Amino acid sequence: MGTFTDALKNFFGLRKTVSAELFDNLCDLLVEGDFGANNAYKITETLREACRKEKITESDAVRSRLAVLLEETLTADSVQNHASVEDFPGDTLTIILLLGVNGVGKTSTAAKLGARYAASYAARPAARKPTLAAADTFRAAAVDQLKIHGERLGLRVVAHQHGGNPAAVIYDAIEASGGKGIIIADTAGRMHTKLALVEELKKIDRVVESKSTGANYLKWLVLDATTGRNALAQAETFKEAVAVNGAILTKCDSSAKGGVVFSLVADLKLPVLFVCNGEKYENIAPFDAKKYAEEFVGIR
Repeated sequence: MGTFTDALKNFFGLRKTVSAELFDNLCDLLVEGDFGANNAYKITETLREACRKEKITESDAVRSRLAVLLEETLTADSVQNHASVEDFPGDTLTIILLLGVNGVGKTSTAAKLGARYAASYAARPAARKPTLAAADTFRAAAVDQLKIHGERLGLRVVAHQHGGNPAAVIYDAIEASGGKGIIIADTAGRMHTKLALVEELKKIDRVVESKSTGANYLKWLVLDATTGRNALAQAETFKEAVAVNGAILTKCDSSAKGGVVFSLVADLKLPVLFVCNGEKYENIAPFDAKKYAEEFVGIR
């Protein structure tokens, strides 16, 4: 979390005792950390009441209690109804559609997921390697990049010509799967209107429903953690337009303030599934709510 976490650590370090001013200033600081005004107010008021009831009088204890409240936000029952991100059945078909605007890292995330699932299924003789589907046909570079990743990872890449029909790419990927394994589809990110986005997804939905009845069909939104509240706005648009199942955060390094994660969960009930913080294939990990909350407040 980097600089913002340092700011939180300094904030609590300079205040040894609990006061009304501490909670008011903490609320302002959380807003600066992309928490959002409404969520910052709610969490600080909940924290204020918890500290009163539990007779917490030292700032370090307040910070620890804040971490617990943040973890509870991230693990609420309302956001835990998504499919496992780690262990899909090898004898059925799982289709993962990666959504998001241009520049958030969808193509590299597709490759990282491909590498991760290929490794996890290597011990299963009957399981098929993941297939990468280059459904971002609007950007020639995306198709080329995915092909390069496929060659490096030893994974099949289903692709059409630049400007082709994305739904047709998904169709061919499903055909090639034989009804088993995982298809990870990179999609276009430059749908300028919600209507265009919906129509494109409807075409893909029809293909999936007609070609793979009973498949595990997931739509994961890829978001750049460094864009802060813009990431939340993107998530709102995509969630309203299509049935997004979860989010993947990229670029989770020191330049990301991190507070937007809590808005994704609290406001949109959108679970965060993975975080990425580097360019290597192994730089992806399942989201750990406890670890994230503790890192956010500077305990870890």
